[in-house]
Amino acid sequence: MTPDPALEDLAAAVVRGLREQGLTLGTAESLTGGSVGSTITSVPGASAVYVGGVVSYATRVKVDLLGVPVDIVHGDGVVSAPCARAMAAGVRRVLGVDVGVSTTGVAGPDRQEGKAAGTVFVAVADARGEAVRALHLEGDRAAVRAATTEAVLALVGERISAIR
Repeated sequence: MTPDPALEDLAAAVVRGLREQGLTLGTAESLTGGSVGSTITSVPGASAVYVGGVVSYATRVKVDLLGVPVDIVHGDGVVSAPCARAMAAGVRRVLGVDVGVSTTGVAGPDRQEGKAAGTVFVAVADARGEAVRALHLEGDRAAVRAATTEAVLALVGERISAIR
């Protein structure tokens, strides 16, 4: 897979912003399966800010490890804004980081929880609370996963820029 220069630049900007502010980052990934962490760690110097990640592909990992409440799973579902928020807050707590990010959604091709492929939620949790963004993406699994990685990095970039 050829690296996307725009994605590399975005990841570098996130690492730089976190480093300048002395903040640490942790990731909780479902549909992206670790690509957010991989993208961050491709940046030289990422070890100064990136603590680690949890690939919570299975619902039980979201609940048992990240602390996503069962009522969210049974009510809103794992493909939801409340789940994304809980995942981001959970990874922040579990890894003891300043900023937690999460991805959850449907990469496709099949529907999940009645939701179409491309239905995605990304979230960021920090000392000010959580921010979540709903996405409706087009394309195959690879395209949805890549766009999700870009979207969550853009969201964390916006969030840390607002701290300055």
